[in-house]
Amino acid sequence: MNLSNVVIILCRPEESRNVGAVCRAMANNGLKNLRIVGKKSDFDEERVRILAIHAAPIWEKARFFDSITEAARDCTLVAGTTRRRGKKRGKLLLPEEFAQKAGSITSDGKVAVVFGNERTGLEEEELDECNMGVTIPSSDEFGSLNLSHAVQIISYHIFRKSLEEKNMASRGYTPVSLERLEKTVSEITGDLQKIGFFKLAGRDDMEKFWTDILSRAALSESEAKYIEKIFDKAAGLSGKLKTEK
Repeated sequence: MNLSNVVIILCRPEESRNVGAVCRAMANNGLKNLRIVGKKSDFDEERVRILAIHAAPIWEKARFFDSITEAARDCTLVAGTTRRRGKKRGKLLLPEEFAQKAGSITSDGKVAVVFGNERTGLEEEELDECNMGVTIPSSDEFGSLNLSHAVQIISYHIFRKSLEEKNMASRGYTPVSLERLEKTVSEITGDLQKIGFFKLAGRDDMEKFWTDILSRAALSESEAKYIEKIFDKAAGLSGKLKTEK
């Protein structure tokens, strides 16, 4: 994962100290590309620097835009953080799931993560400017997260993913992308359906189960192919036994 291709976008932040704390959270996790929907003149420079501490260069290089669309114009994937589900949003990814997806993109393209206003979060029209959603699970009794804490959580998962990839690369090991993993999951569920393991209506749940399990396993290409062969052979043997009966 190329961390320099990860963009953090703050949409209409109000508190200068929060912006400074965001800079520090980003620096903790190797991220340096900050973009803000708003005007630089709206913020108190001194208050930003108090909480940014040694991460002040991130603030100094931050870019300012009039909208999320403008801020993310050069990005391949734009993920809005939200606790609210909506018809247009589809499945909301967990931070670790998003980090996995981002890892398959950032070698060639930029990935943006958008965080909303401290009080209101991202409005519906702002979420419409994103092409996917990410959610951070929290207590129903007190679900609101401080802006910098939310940035820290998402950034940490992205950073952890980059470390995993470096460790794997040092061993000559490259995990398959989510796109490639979809093929393996499709093979598995297709074979299970052939042998009558579940009804057609249950395939979506089964695919989600295998995707969740195998994405955490970070399969190599050879491991993915081996798993496909196992299930293909199991389905073939099952069909042969039914024919013999």
